[in-house]
Amino acid sequence: MRAPRMTARHTATLILAIATAATLVAGCGAADDGNTVTVNIGYQSKTINTVTAGTLLRDRGTFEAKLAELGKAKGVSYRVEWKDFASGPPLTAQMLAGQVDIGSMGDAPILVNGSKTREHPDVKTELISVTGYNLRGSLNQVVVPRDSPAAILSDLRGKVVSTSVGSAAHGMLVTGLSGAGMTIEDVKLLGQDPAVGASALQGDQAAALAQFVPWPQKLVFDGKARLLYDGGSAGIPTFHAVVANERFGERNPDIVTAFLAAQRETADYLNQHPLGAAQRVAELTGIPAEVVYLYNGPNGLVSFDQTIKQPLVDALAKLLPFLKGLGAVADLNLDDFIDDKYVRALYGGDYEAQRASTTAPSPLTGTDTVCGGGVNNPATASEVWFKGQDSTMTNRTPTCLLRQIAQHGGAVRMAYVPDAVTGTRIFATTASWVSDPAAGPDDRLLPFAVDADARAYVNSHPGSSILDYASALQAR
Repeated sequence: MRAPRMTARHTATLILAIATAATLVAGCGAADDGNTVTVNIGYQSKTINTVTAGTLLRDRGTFEAKLAELGKAKGVSYRVEWKDFASGPPLTAQMLAGQVDIGSMGDAPILVNGSKTREHPDVKTELISVTGYNLRGSLNQVVVPRDSPAAILSDLRGKVVSTSVGSAAHGMLVTGLSGAGMTIEDVKLLGQDPAVGASALQGDQAAALAQFVPWPQKLVFDGKARLLYDGGSAGIPTFHAVVANERFGERNPDIVTAFLAAQRETADYLNQHPLGAAQRVAELTGIPAEVVYLYNGPNGLVSFDQTIKQPLVDALAKLLPFLKGLGAVADLNLDDFIDDKYVRALYGGDYEAQRASTTAPSPLTGTDTVCGGGVNNPATASEVWFKGQDSTMTNRTPTCLLRQIAQHGGAVRMAYVPDAVTGTRIFATTASWVSDPAAGPDDRLLPFAVDADARAYVNSHPGSSILDYASALQAR
């Protein structure tokens, strides 16, 4: 990955945002008195692919329950302090200040966290588990206003693009521009937090927004933007993970073990009850349930699996030079930083098999009541959530899903289909649809996440045509 040249102001802003703590405090996990131990957990409530180590974990009280059991055996009590952050950099600042024992954040902030804390033995951290990942990198995307004339990334030349400087989304933008024959200097980069960037896009202060989950698709869902570029096009995995104060873990391995056991149980619950979990996360965060379910539902953009998979480690190795080029990190030995001993012990003899597996932990299955047959192919499996229903219906293909919607006659809360090229889960209502009369009867209507991909298909398949969602429903 080619690192962009940043202005001194951008670099200074990034570093200051990460390392604002002036004093290091070694009191994490310290006893309040002889019988009470406080455990400080940092999380990002609105980053929905960390919910198994944050929002949902906190709501279910699983960690506190495990600590209560541990306390009975040890004759002490535990108090958990949950600290909510908007992003990874301020969480890292609090870990540097000794105010957070365990935290979760995205891959780029994790590398900064590991690099910065290594300068101070009392707060040195280690990566101990993963929350959620996407092996293609589709958790990072570029969106533009719906009426934007931009059709491909090269159309952003000379335009203002908002992103979080130093994030994986920033790296995705650099990689995407490179693939389009451009460099980061060919656009006017605007370093902003996700919420600020979303406002800039809607206020015509930015031509595009390059961000991470869930911001791009929330804007698409709200009707404020359309997808221009999917980070999965680069094929570089992206993920979020858990980091812990290494010294805290050495002194309190049972607490770290309890946290990861609670995380595993939360992930199991989410994977087994994805719709209910999405609705609860929506209640807690204010993010629409339809958006949460796009990411966290069956065949969703996020796979929730604690094991530290080799492709994710390799992705960190690719991201590290990019961050070093920004001046955000110094050298970081990944072998020293990544430690799977806790999660390995948690899984026991099953760890290596689970670590090697990339099968979706929450697959979309069922029976297609319209076209018949089982729903088992992730490349075509589709799902519709009708209003007033506490469950969803599944179909073998997007064409069958459109028939399902037409036959049901009820209002649709949201429908989900896989992109015809990548298999990435997208909203059916915002997809670019193509009608291909030459395809089989159950495969004639194909959804695409990006307009350019739909046009490319039409150009290579004579007789096919582009439709909007309403027309696709009529053409089923």
